[in-house]
Amino acid sequence: MNLNGKVAIITGSTQGLGVDIAKQMLSAGAKVMLVGRNAVAGRSLVDELGEASDFCACNVELDEDIDDCIESTLARFGRIDILVNNACMYVDKGIDSTREQWHQTLSVNLISSAIFSQKVSPHLTEGGVIINMGSTGGKFGAAGRALYPASKAAIIQMTKNFAVTLAPKNIRVLCVSPAWTWSPSVAELSGDSIELADAVGAALHPLGRIGRGKEVAKVVTFLCTDSASWMTGVDIPVDGGFSILGPDQGISPRTWFQKYRDSN
Repeated sequence: MNLNGKVAIITGSTQGLGVDIAKQMLSAGAKVMLVGRNAVAGRSLVDELGEASDFCACNVELDEDIDDCIESTLARFGRIDILVNNACMYVDKGIDSTREQWHQTLSVNLISSAIFSQKVSPHLTEGGVIINMGSTGGKFGAAGRALYPASKAAIIQMTKNFAVTLAPKNIRVLCVSPAWTWSPSVAELSGDSIELADAVGAALHPLGRIGRGKEVAKVVTFLCTDSASWMTGVDIPVDGGFSILGPDQGISPRTWFQKYRDSN
């Protein structure tokens, strides 16, 4: 995968999947502007990743911060070719969520991606790419959740609309939807045990484990290369087969009946 000479802005890139995407793009030859609210973590990453990277402290809910980030990237690297909208929050109490919680989640997960895309698009080089991070959570129902899935479902739809809007400028817009992927949130749920996460996730993913950030990052990077130049407006599931299963988890009725008999 070749991104030599390309410049990418990656939001939410001071931890988790954002870091994996940044590392993969750097390995493909891109220069990367890391974006996040944690300046200490951001600067530490720049020290680790080297001169092809830089960090911009940015609250994606503030238009002026987005403007400053775009200007800083142009000043540092001279161009912008790629935007990855990865910033996200996970606060979600489902139907019990307050109006304030709804507004905040949609502000971070959806509206900030829309505004960042709006503001960066005039500066993208011809052939530029916007990647929105969706989720399998935006495609299926889940008890006790509402905010995060709703925001991700909207991102998938927004991708289609922006792709049509920006196509005349030869700017491609795509969405990548992971299933369970090793991340700070999954690490917390599993007590920092990837073996436990794999074991729990095995029944939900035909490939028998959860994903790794690097696997998602490779797909994001590929979509930004010329090898994907005829792709736009679509959602790419990077989910170990999660989205091909129904509620029966791919198991035949015969097996479910036998399981019921065995347990009773």
